[in-house]
Amino acid sequence: MNYFNIFTAFSHILLVLTLGYYLITLLQWYNYKIERVIKNHKKISWHFLYFFLPILAYYLAGKYFWIYFYFGLLPAIYLWYRKLDKPLVFTKRVKNFFFILLFITLFLDTLCWIKFYCKILPTLIPLILTLIISNTIQKIIFNSYKKEAIKKLKEINPTIIAITASYGKTSIKNFIYQIIKKEFISYKTPRSVNTLAGLIQDINNDLPQNSEVYIAEAGARQRGDIDEIATFLNQQISVVGSIGPAHIEYFKSLDNIRDTKMEILNSKKLQKAFIHTSANVNPKNDKRVEIFGNDIKLICSNLDGITFSIKLNNKEEEFFAPILGSFNTINITAAIKVAYFLGIDIEKIKKAVSTLPQVEHRLQKIEAGGKLIIDDSFNGNFEGMSSSYDLASLYNGRKVIITPGIVESSDEANEKLAKKIDKIFDLVIITGELNKDILDHNISNTKKIILKDKSKIQNLLAKETKAGDLILFSNDAPNFI
Repeated sequence: MNYFNIFTAFSHILLVLTLGYYLITLLQWYNYKIERVIKNHKKISWHFLYFFLPILAYYLAGKYFWIYFYFGLLPAIYLWYRKLDKPLVFTKRVKNFFFILLFITLFLDTLCWIKFYCKILPTLIPLILTLIISNTIQKIIFNSYKKEAIKKLKEINPTIIAITASYGKTSIKNFIYQIIKKEFISYKTPRSVNTLAGLIQDINNDLPQNSEVYIAEAGARQRGDIDEIATFLNQQISVVGSIGPAHIEYFKSLDNIRDTKMEILNSKKLQKAFIHTSANVNPKNDKRVEIFGNDIKLICSNLDGITFSIKLNNKEEEFFAPILGSFNTINITAAIKVAYFLGIDIEKIKKAVSTLPQVEHRLQKIEAGGKLIIDDSFNGNFEGMSSSYDLASLYNGRKVIITPGIVESSDEANEKLAKKIDKIFDLVIITGELNKDILDHNISNTKKIILKDKSKIQNLLAKETKAGDLILFSNDAPNFI
């Protein structure tokens, strides 16, 4: 028995599983789209350090590779894993991936050692075959689940509301739910579920059989994504909120973003669509489409909430909402329009709006330890972030901001944001590497701290802030970005 050969075979299997772990982690982050892992991942050095370099070293180093593997790569992967704020979730799909990868690796290694005998065991081939097989299985499972979801929707037959926007989809969804829930048995998708796969899973697993209204988000990373959702849901009501250059790196132009969002109208059962003016579309003579936004009049926006008026049935109506941020007038107006279309009395709508709960991580006001904390970590566009800075400027005390800047946007937008930070805040904590240089270069008056490891934020805030401070968490980004 050649113990070194056994050691080599075992180590090779472990190497392939390690490479598979890195690959499936990134695929999970990017919705299992390999092209997005290749084109859109910001930290290209990770691909080199944790994937290509180990493969290259394996083929070049020969029997000495295992020194690098056990004392270099494995410790490096472990430290990489420990620093992730979005580690791999072992879903059924991920477990199937590893089962297939292990089986193929064992099979090929057995062939290699027993039947053909080769000096270098195959490393890339198991990964490629596993991707092909697991994706094929996933498509079969997906189509089966999709048919189940369509069948369930037909049985329940709820009024379906589909919402899309560059910014504010989740807020609009939550506001609609809160306003109509006393009048209709309503269900909304959880968190930020907004992909076709996520909606199918949500309908099959969680949509109650007695639902009268189903409220769903529709997100996109490429043309056709929202069309898939609209033709699947066949919703009666569509909402298009604020349109802007979010995810511009995927769509390349604002026109492409608008065209993609307007796919939400591709429902065979569409009865009404509310489209914000930022979509810049001409509905022609389509009576189903109502453009909104121009009639919004902001009366007051402060740290207590917003007061605004809109026109409903040619009559101006005033609303107060205990929600922070003037930009939320757009999101609340969309919700009001939907509720009014559903036949809810205007006074009931006003009462519901006046008691709207804060949306988690979207200008959520928290008081702790004598400090005013505004959690706006899920707000990632220039208009919304800029509006939150205007709100913070109303505070009389010291102002602290924690931000990575704007993700998936232009350098110009981050420069404008940095200059606004420089005018309003006393301390800025810049997180992550993505926009570090742009923010650092354009902030000169405000004290700056650059924090590479977000796990240290709590200790840093304890040291740098005190009672009476306002602390704004402005956008957030996982550290793989």
